[in-house]
Amino acid sequence: MDDETVERVRAIICSIPPGSVLAYGDVAARAGLRSARQVGRLLSEDGHDLPWHRVLRASGTPAPHIAHEQLARLRAEGVLAKDGRVPMREYRWAD
Repeated sequence: MDDETVERVRAIICSIPPGSVLAYGDVAARAGLRSARQVGRLLSEDGHDLPWHRVLRASGTPAPHIAHEQLARLRAEGVLAKDGRVPMREYRWAD
């Protein structure tokens, strides 16, 4: 991913307001990327300073290795999961 694309993805993630979420695919589409995996890769390599917890799988589930922390951070912002899944229809950010 070139620097311009990285910055575009980072800006999209930073713009997700507290109490809202996007799916990896939503971020990819807004950034003009063909693959949601590119967003996940960027977050894993360079996402420590981003509100990474606001980006979920399309199903509303977090990745298993970060699920506890991610759901706790979202809960602190008012995003409530049901059975480990965030209802995307309720919390998906539509700007």
